[in-house]
Amino acid sequence: MKKLSSFSLTLSVALMAVSAFAQNNTVVRWTQIVGVITAPGIDNPVGGVTDSTGAKINQIHAGAGPWTTRSGSARINLATGEGSFDVDGLVLNGGNASGTPGTLNSVVGTLVCNPGTATQAILDTPATPLSAKGNADLSFRLSVPATCANPVFLIRLPQAGLKWIATGAGVDTGNGFGY
Repeated sequence: MKKLSSFSLTLSVALMAVSAFAQNNTVVRWTQIVGVITAPGIDNPVGGVTDSTGAKINQIHAGAGPWTTRSGSARINLATGEGSFDVDGLVLNGGNASGTPGTLNSVVGTLVCNPGTATQAILDTPATPLSAKGNADLSFRLSVPATCANPVFLIRLPQAGLKWIATGAGVDTGNGFGY
C-alpha cells in the first residue's frame, strides 16, 4: 500500500509538472518581423488547401512588390489568445514610394494556425494605424482554436484585400527549440 501511495504521489507531481510545462509553452514569440521580398507582379501565397476539384482555396496572397522592416516582434499566448505585435520601418522597397508605406495607413496582424491543412484557421486582429515612417503596434485578443500547430504570424493590409506584406521570423515556442 505504501508503494502504491508513493507511486500515486509521484504520478500526481509528474502530471502537475507536465501541466505546468504545457501552460508555460503556450506562448509563441516571433523575435523579428521581416518584409515580404516578392518581386512585383509575383504572388507568394501562405496557407490554403486544395479542394475536391484541385483548386487552391483559403490562400493568403502576397502584397504587390517587396517590403522591408527595420525591426519588429510578435507574441501570442495560444491558450488565452492574448497577444501583441510591433513593427518599425515597414516600407516599400522599390518604385516611386520606396522607403515609405506609400498610401497605406493601417495594418492587421494575422495568426494562421495549421497552415495548409484542412483545419487551417486565419485569425485577424483589428486594424491598427501605420505611421508615415512605417511603425505600428497593437495589443489584442484572438479566439485561438484548441489546436494551433505550426503557427505563422503575418502583417497584412486591410486597404489591399488583406494581402500579406511581412511575416514573423525567429520563432520561439518557449521550449528551447526555436527556429
